[in-house]
Amino acid sequence: MTRGGDASLVRSAADLLAGGPLHTLDLASRVLGLSGHRGAASAAVFELLGTDPRFRVDREGVWTLDPTVVPLGDPLHTVPFAVVDVETTGGAAWRGHRVTDIAIVEVLGGRIVSEYETLVNPGRSIPPMITALTGITTQMVSGAPYFEHLADEIADRLQGRVFVAHNATFDWGFVSAELVRASVDAPDVPQLCTVRMSRRLVPALRRRNLDEVTRHFGIQVHARHRAHGDALATARVLLRLLDEAKGRGIEDLATLQWYLKRRRQRKRFDPGQYQLELPGYESRRRRG
Repeated sequence: MTRGGDASLVRSAADLLAGGPLHTLDLASRVLGLSGHRGAASAAVFELLGTDPRFRVDREGVWTLDPTVVPLGDPLHTVPFAVVDVETTGGAAWRGHRVTDIAIVEVLGGRIVSEYETLVNPGRSIPPMITALTGITTQMVSGAPYFEHLADEIADRLQGRVFVAHNATFDWGFVSAELVRASVDAPDVPQLCTVRMSRRLVPALRRRNLDEVTRHFGIQVHARHRAHGDALATARVLLRLLDEAKGRGIEDLATLQWYLKRRRQRKRFDPGQYQLELPGYESRRRRG
């Protein structure tokens, strides 16, 4: 369901409207290839564009483009994602807890292209309750590198990529705090949270923890509560969620970020507005 190679239907509509206003039925025909039942064709256009802030429609069913609201961003298949998971000594970086295990899985073009994992010496003991959850002991990390020795490489693996995690606030909080502690600038990168993505893109899910989301998508998790196992599972979840986004006509990063951050009332669809006798449509058809 695309036009112009990898261009999305939304991008196709934006390209057409960049040349001037178009009626709903024109968009249905030229973007979706629908020219039969006018009510169904019109409904399909509203399904595609009805929640997108870039597209405006008047009472005659004429659409215009406002590119200043959310300009079309990079197509998602060209965006590199760094999917990150960390295991730690406790629940909050600001309380002095440290990273004990970190993994970064890079996703690009619909596939996993690289994987990185290492244990980290936190410089403190690991509480028994954390060991019970992760299986990581103080002895296991005693010979591992300190984060300061890994900071430059980790920053390089994040730079220029979208930071993704299942509960991104938690993982980014620890990674950025460790980078600052190592006197390395935390990269200024976009962030995506697969918990939030699941909430918006798979609303039928009642719970959105990693176990439930992977179960929903049929993804097996190897080494749960270890950084590499969880990061790899999250990367596979991300790929499925990007497919879900594509199914909603979302194929660029800017639109995905907007879609996840806010809810917008759908533009009103009235099938009675889009009949052949509609003056706005008829006049445009005659001029064409």
